[in-house]
Amino acid sequence: MANGFVGHDEAVVAVMDAFHGARLHHAWLLTGPRGVGKASFADLAARRLLAEAAGPPVDRPGLEVPPDHRIAALVDAGSHPDLVRLERRIDEKTGAVARSITVDQVRSLQRLFSTTGSYSSRRIVIIDAIDDLERAAANALLKNLEEPPTGSLFLLVSHAPGRLLPTIRSRCRILRFQTLGDDAMSSVLRRELPDAAKGETDALVRVGEGSPGRALAFAGLDITALDAAIASLIATGDPTNGERSALARSLSLKAAQPRYEAFLERVPAAIAAQAQKRSGPELAKALKTWEEARDLAGSAVPLSLDIQSTVFVLGGMLAALGQE
Repeated sequence: MANGFVGHDEAVVAVMDAFHGARLHHAWLLTGPRGVGKASFADLAARRLLAEAAGPPVDRPGLEVPPDHRIAALVDAGSHPDLVRLERRIDEKTGAVARSITVDQVRSLQRLFSTTGSYSSRRIVIIDAIDDLERAAANALLKNLEEPPTGSLFLLVSHAPGRLLPTIRSRCRILRFQTLGDDAMSSVLRRELPDAAKGETDALVRVGEGSPGRALAFAGLDITALDAAIASLIATGDPTNGERSALARSLSLKAAQPRYEAFLERVPAAIAAQAQKRSGPELAKALKTWEEARDLAGSAVPLSLDIQSTVFVLGGMLAALGQE
């Protein structure tokens, strides 16, 4: 936490060295797995750079800014006029998230660039994630990247940079983010979940697999018990179908929807872990089961499949691994 950001010291140093150097590149592409902190980094970097550009000077390490700094207060309130964040919109009536960031959203940036900065010459755009731009929006953004407005800085979050237009990638400086180690994961989770018991934090570190965002999505869902039920199905083979039936009933309750979605994610992971322990025909069996479980789990929510039936079928796949 000394840098105001956990686990990505190299990225912090790269941006701050560039900022204090002769020339700060106008576009940074933040790449890496989902949930490792790319968007959080962009938010904190924007906050620090805007504070430094406007003053008073910030005499703190890394991305830290005093909470009483006038610029930090504006950014934290979401009211800094020189900072724009583009992401998929949420329909206020339905709560549904749009499929993409639209060309109109990108074109709206011209309002930011049509006037001088309000507090300094620095204007910052965060796009989370640039992968979500529709094709016309990507082309519109490219025009800004090719001829960047004076004082502009683009922080572009990408989970899949290989899918972006090569012309966009070529105009960005790449900043790569890796999954976090267990110590860094624990630090993030203790900060975000100060009331969590150590056992829960340890379990979240395990299931997060280096991604704090992934771990936090499982918070409060008693993942330890869910993983134990999955492990039991594999260990016993559930010869009477009793275990999977009970699990299917419990996860079909309306209040259990988050745990059900966690189960959909944990089952393929558990089967993959079993595959790593096997060889020969048993490895082939585990891999085939993993493919089937991944496909069913991935389509269950989008297709609104019956929850009890889905859990029972996935439970049967787990049980079959134990029936050797």
